[in-house]
Amino acid sequence: MQSAQKNKTMTNENKEDSFLPPDYKEPEGNYMRFQDGENVFRVLSSAVTGFEYWNTDNKPVRSKTLWKSTPKDIRVEKGKATRINHFWVFAVWSYRAEKVQILEVTQKTIMSAMTAYIQNKQWGNPKNYDFTVTKTGSGFDTEYVVMANPHSPAPQVEFDINLEALFEENGDPFSGRADKEFDNFNKEPSAQ
Repeated sequence: MQSAQKNKTMTNENKEDSFLPPDYKEPEGNYMRFQDGENVFRVLSSAVTGFEYWNTDNKPVRSKTLWKSTPKDIRVEKGKATRINHFWVFAVWSYRAEKVQILEVTQKTIMSAMTAYIQNKQWGNPKNYDFTVTKTGSGFDTEYVVMANPHSPAPQVEFDINLEALFEENGDPFSGRADKEFDNFNKEPSAQ
């Protein structure tokens, strides 16, 4: 009985303690995903382009060229084959994750806005400035606004990502990856 009271007392004393630390953030993966609100990144590599569909095993299948006919293993939803998307994929520095990630872009509004900046002589190479993509809405009502930020020095980071591996079955663009990420632009590389 005494130990039950002791446990009850401990629970009451710790009522305001949270399960997770107050500054806890869920770790970011190796792929940048657009989240609601502002998504700021710096392009670090040239884009690799191709086409992608999701198969019946719910896995992406990619090709550098468009298929001549509908693939037999394409996922079907509501009696129709799902779409084949054109994509760009490139390495970025994600300011939210504070690390190098792969960003895959399939949204035409983002592609056309980025292309306009890249083709504009005042902006040019996207490795020389950051992009802010603001995402609002959800589902078919999702909207993206793309803004280029003023030219600034690039993040000091080395990375080894093989984007071509995305076209291989079970290809891993991160195999052999030996990043030396910087916590921010002015600090030494973090310990490995």
